Amino acid sequence: MISFFTWSEFDKSVEQIANKCRFKEFSGIYGVPRGGLCLAVALSHKLKIELISEPIKNSLIVDDVYETGITLTSFKNIEGAMFFVLFSKIKPTWWNTVYVTKKSQWIVFPWENTLNSKSDREEYIKKRGLS
Repeated sequence: MISFFTWSEFDKSVEQIANKCRFKEFSGIYGVPRGGLCLAVALSHKLKIELISEPIKNSLIVDDVYETGITLTSFKNIEGAMFFVLFSKIKPTWWNTVYVTKKSQWIVFPWENTLNSKSDREEYIKKRGLS
């Protein structure tokens, strides 16, 4: 199943995350390349938090999707870090999400090439050994 996430939905999601983070103090915001970069930039502007090139103590770390956990887990032990994703394929435990989706759902973000969505999904599934 392929779902198309719109700019309007993205803006609403940024607002939701910003509201949950508004009264917290962060040393910076880190967007996991590539999927988390647009979210990090938008939140950086919204919250007036410095965009940082690597996650550090007390940073806000964001990504587009939590699917297998491989990416975010590598940052899990950063002291005081808070984690947000737009979509999580499983119920969050130590990270936060705006949406929980089915594992089979493939999300196409507004900054992605929609013509490549089917081949991108197939390549990702093959690369990760998912089915």
